[in-house]
Amino acid sequence: MKITIFQNAMRVILALFMILAGIGHLTFNRNEFLAQVPRWLTNNEAIMDFVVIASGLIEVLLGMAILFVYKHRIKLGIALAAFFIIILPGNLSQYTNSINAFGLDTDKKRLIRLFFQPILVLWSLYSTGALGYLLNKKIIK
Repeated sequence: MKITIFQNAMRVILALFMILAGIGHLTFNRNEFLAQVPRWLTNNEAIMDFVVIASGLIEVLLGMAILFVYKHRIKLGIALAAFFIIILPGNLSQYTNSINAFGLDTDKKRLIRLFFQPILVLWSLYSTGALGYLLNKKIIK
């Protein structure tokens, strides 16, 4: 299944965004990402740090794969969409616990941020051709 030039551009932008976010997990935004680890998951700082590092590595790997492994872009798009769903509890935790991070210093800003998660899911599916594939296979109806 072919994708359009626009979809391809969106795929590249998303991949670069994921790589940058992953690097941020591992370096310059580590504390910001620590704030998003759900407190119901753990309060242990070592485990929280592991979650941030692991999710950062996953983001870098998915970003690199989406950028360079064109043959499997549909599967990778589905995997990235699943990843965005899996990390949603971190964003919910930040909102429900009024945790300031990434400039989200009010409940209104944190709530607005939650509405971007479905956009990221759709972006990953659309830009990789996975959405068209799933719709054509009637998996989603």
